[in-house]
Amino acid sequence: MRPYTEAEGLPKADRTPYKAWSYDTASAKLYIPRLAPGQDRWFAAALSEQRGTAPSRLAVFAESPSNKRWEMVSVVDLDSKTLPNVTLDQNGYATAVAANDLQQLAAGPDLLRAAVLDNFATGGANTGTKVFAPTEASKRQIHVHDTTGNQYGKLGTSVFAGATNRYTDAYALKTTDGGALILFSHTHTQTDTVARLGLQITPNKDDRAWLHDVPRSSIQYTFVCNDAATVPAKGAPSRLIGYTCARTDASGPPAASRQPNLA
Repeated sequence: MRPYTEAEGLPKADRTPYKAWSYDTASAKLYIPRLAPGQDRWFAAALSEQRGTAPSRLAVFAESPSNKRWEMVSVVDLDSKTLPNVTLDQNGYATAVAANDLQQLAAGPDLLRAAVLDNFATGGANTGTKVFAPTEASKRQIHVHDTTGNQYGKLGTSVFAGATNRYTDAYALKTTDGGALILFSHTHTQTDTVARLGLQITPNKDDRAWLHDVPRSSIQYTFVCNDAATVPAKGAPSRLIGYTCARTDASGPPAASRQPNLA
């Protein structure tokens, strides 16, 4: 039997009250594609938390081939209340397109994913600002790179990098300009490291489940993120219209001894 260790929980006074996220089914805007026999079944939905309000999230629901159950497999917070112009036929059905068809689209999910990772890793210096127009979502990722990368000054570094991505599925719907709305996922890491011996990073309360209260000389955080972008048929840059990230892991070697803290 594999041994397990129970980590400390947050004291009640430090816990943020849990609020389940929900959406109003009556006001959901559905994008249901016509699919050929044998294709995996899925659809996208623009969701609002309350009836009468503009959609704030784009979600993908897919049917699991193994148990035929429908699951929400992706959800992205939108920066704008203006939805992409998805092409609908006379019966209201959307058109699914191959997300990696580079003969029809200016960029596929692999290039979009690389550009997102570049926004975090370099501030968009290599591919991020070339692939994406300067939308709020792209600017926010670059801001994360700029501010987090300098958070310790001369006492330490914070470096972003891509990581093994388990979620390689991408979903695409044709838009009225001939391009596509593409929903995809990426995984990245943020590695914080002290600049020299004698310094340490003290985990904060939100990291206790992974790191306990043990000071570290380096901590690597892992984030899994969902992204949404509109991609033209050719020529113009793509537009990142939203992304949502969650920390899924943290690890790092203990510091040699208790020394001055970076955090």
